Amino acid sequence: MSIETLKTRLPDYAKDLKLNLGSLATEPALNAQQRAGSFIVAALASRNPTVTAAILAEFAPQLSAAALAAAKAAASMMAMNNIYYRFTHLVGGNYAEMPAKLRMNVMARPGVEKADFELWSLAVSAVNGCGMCMVAHEKVVRAAGLSAEQVQAAVRIAAVVHAVAATLDGEDALAG
Repeated sequence: MSIETLKTRLPDYAKDLKLNLGSLATEPALNAQQRAGSFIVAALASRNPTVTAAILAEFAPQLSAAALAAAKAAASMMAMNNIYYRFTHLVGGNYAEMPAKLRMNVMARPGVEKADFELWSLAVSAVNGCGMCMVAHEKVVRAAGLSAEQVQAAVRIAAVVHAVAATLDGEDALAG
């Protein structure tokens, strides 16, 4: 399975998604590790087995074992953090001032450049819709020297991968 397989599975009405998948697969604003990791974390956050399998087949070979583990850790960690921090942000009160009491050790030593891990965390946060996490991670990656174009590229990847997953989920529901 690969990106080409995903593109063939998409219906004609999703032609723009096919085109976007193709162009983002070689997005020049990101280096190979940033690009591959962004695809992988977005696929994992999408929770669609077909999308995840295709993206992993396409992009996992482009990453070292440590970088692949870090991408998986970013998706896993942000699945937890996005729920918790979205709650503290939306509910208000004094929850944001209380210690989270959630283990997040991987964030201190992710096994890749901190900026890449933070970029992947930002991409997952975009998929999961946590504004507080998006703001926090965007600030960190910009302070680390990543450009607005690099941030935008990672979020564009997340948006397209999520849209592909949503489209395939919808098509599967209609067929089933």
